[in-house]
Amino acid sequence: RTVMNRSSELLPPSSEELQQGTATITCLANKGFPSDWSLSWKVDGSGSISWEESRSPVVLQNDGLYSWSSTLRLPADRWMKVGSVTCEATQGCQALVSEPLRRDQCSQS
Repeated sequence: RTVMNRSSELLPPSSEELQQGTATITCLANKGFPSDWSLSWKVDGSGSISWEESRSPVVLQNDGLYSWSSTLRLPADRWMKVGSVTCEATQGCQALVSEPLRRDQCSQS
């Protein structure tokens, strides 16, 4: 099983969580990100929707590579109006953008 040198992955909110009125989206960044990369979120391509963001500490893995995650939390009714979410990891001029997470693709309940 080969692992990409760098990857970022988005995990959508669960339907149970949405029923409780909250949507949490997690961006996992791992495999080779140095500690000076920063993660940022784009909701519908802009920062116009307000949300709460939290970040895990950077973890140095046994293989000498870094991993961390960033969590985006917003009310479920806001999430229902969102078209897509992306997570962008940047370091200087380099940027690695996750595949967009489209709400209409993950609303099978």
